[in-house]
Amino acid sequence: MYIIDSTELHNLMEELIKRGYLLIGPTVRSGAIVLESIRTVDDLPRGFGDEQEPSHYSLKRRNDAMLFGFVVGPVSWKKFLYPPRLTMFKATRAGKSFTIAPEGTDKNRKLAFIGVRPCEVSGILMQDQVFTGGKYVDRAYKAARDNAFIVAVNCTVTGGNCFCASMGTGPGATRGFDIALTEVLGGGKHYFVASAGTPRGEEVLGAVTQREATEPESRSALDAVARAAESLTKRMDIRELPQLLKDNFENPRWDDVAKRCLACTNCTMVCPTCFCSTVEDATDLTGMHAERSRRWDSCFTLDFTKVAGGNIRPSIRARYRQWLTHKLSNWMDQFGTLGCVGCGRCITWCPSGIDITAEVDAIRGNSVHA
Repeated sequence: MYIIDSTELHNLMEELIKRGYLLIGPTVRSGAIVLESIRTVDDLPRGFGDEQEPSHYSLKRRNDAMLFGFVVGPVSWKKFLYPPRLTMFKATRAGKSFTIAPEGTDKNRKLAFIGVRPCEVSGILMQDQVFTGGKYVDRAYKAARDNAFIVAVNCTVTGGNCFCASMGTGPGATRGFDIALTEVLGGGKHYFVASAGTPRGEEVLGAVTQREATEPESRSALDAVARAAESLTKRMDIRELPQLLKDNFENPRWDDVAKRCLACTNCTMVCPTCFCSTVEDATDLTGMHAERSRRWDSCFTLDFTKVAGGNIRPSIRARYRQWLTHKLSNWMDQFGTLGCVGCGRCITWCPSGIDITAEVDAIRGNSVHA
């Protein structure tokens, strides 16, 4: 482990810029901490924290100068690897034929993600499985992913809706990063304990001023992450959860949640792992130009399961059940893991305050095997 002074973080960011990376990181905008293009340490949310409860999010001023004293906002890193809208190709008529120009993401664009939380690192690894882990690879996603440099930041504070420890995704990162940082502030000192997860991460760390961490310094970082884990107030009991949900397809709890759910799609839009999409074709009035685009969609929309014979999930009950059982049961069958990282975004940004952990507890209580 290495020690990077808080003032040296700027030089680490500059080093990434020198290597051709566009920096993406947390910054304050419109009353929330969002992920946008940043340039310097001054763009980070210094001295900001957040308060999160079901259906509630607000920023608060901390009484210190921590750069990462918050948890997660409404935007996930998914946006930059799997964009909300992607032009797949454009076609132009040429006489009796046509030409096709492939679009997609810029294969040469290099992005450095600054401040990726451990749960979100896990979310990226899950999306890797979805888009690159099978026989058919999403080329746009793979190009963006291959060019992404991940600077993870371990959590030393937690939010009211976090339950990463239950899912094994935090509050400390164990893999999937190029560099991992733990911010330590106290006793008149402000520094980061850093470790490299890849050779290119080691190379970048070697290009900035750093030194070997002492045992007390390393222990301070580990203790801060451990305290964060102990401070978590939400839990999800995942014991035999995939089978539990399969056994409770007709549990009365689905009727209860359907009365509260607005099918607004907020939960799927903020989720770092949801990947549903639809494809749209459009032509101009002359008929000379056409394009095909892919955009995010949600299993909560009424048209998502509309087929020639009708709609296979016409009710909110059926659509909520599909979302929860896919996330916490069928995802395991597809990818060998649960599809939830415990970030709590779906709880925070649900206008009805529906809590996924409470729904699982309720189904356990009403279970056919209870």
